[in-house]
Amino acid sequence: MARGPSLAVTWLGHATLRLALDGATILTDPALRPRMGGLIRHAAQPKPPTWNGVDVVLVSHAHHDHLDLPSLGLLDPDVHVVLPRGLGALVRGAGMRQVSEVDVGDRFAVGSVVIEVVPALHAGRRVPRGPTAPAIGYVIEGSQRVYFAGDTGLFEAMEEIGRTGLDLALLPVWGWGPRLRGGHLDPAGAANALTLLRPTHAIPIHWGTFWPAGMRWVARDRFRLPGGEFARHAATLAPNVEITVLGPGETLSLEPRA
Repeated sequence: MARGPSLAVTWLGHATLRLALDGATILTDPALRPRMGGLIRHAAQPKPPTWNGVDVVLVSHAHHDHLDLPSLGLLDPDVHVVLPRGLGALVRGAGMRQVSEVDVGDRFAVGSVVIEVVPALHAGRRVPRGPTAPAIGYVIEGSQRVYFAGDTGLFEAMEEIGRTGLDLALLPVWGWGPRLRGGHLDPAGAANALTLLRPTHAIPIHWGTFWPAGMRWVARDRFRLPGGEFARHAATLAPNVEITVLGPGETLSLEPRA
């Protein structure tokens, strides 16, 4: 019997991924510019073919490195943007014409793919003057089931997210500077998350892309190493999970489980 369509996931850097599944094309947390405020991109720059033709954009929370309005401005203004409730006016004001605000527990379809909104443990205030909205993640389900965490700390409900099976987990393992503060997964924390989620495969995201301007040589190991550190911790804590560490612009293709 012929297998169904494959899942293709391209990591464009930070928390930005292009996912193609069952005819639907999804872009997450677009951060597409060479510079965002005080952050300089030190990874490969995405090109327009990587963001053209997407069906839906999934935004996880209000922080500038996940909801970058100039990056949204590079997209077709009629692309469907989905984001936490409370952020719609901000994005409509930036010129996006099809905007949906969602809450945890909501489900919606993109073609034959169903996307469920799931919780995250992370601050949601957009500095300096707001707005504030909860951070969320998404489970993308078609012939394969994918969890996009956005940005989060470890939380018990991850076990429920993984209860019915995950083919792939896209997990943040660091950030954009030499230190992490609360509400983030580091490489060890992300490996611990695997023990709750129990995916077949996992890819580390949210690392090795942006670095503060003027700090190029400060704690640069925090820029280069988190992906490999996550793989090493996962080999001990979750040895049944296959880890793929992508470089920006690289793609992983997966076939559905038999």
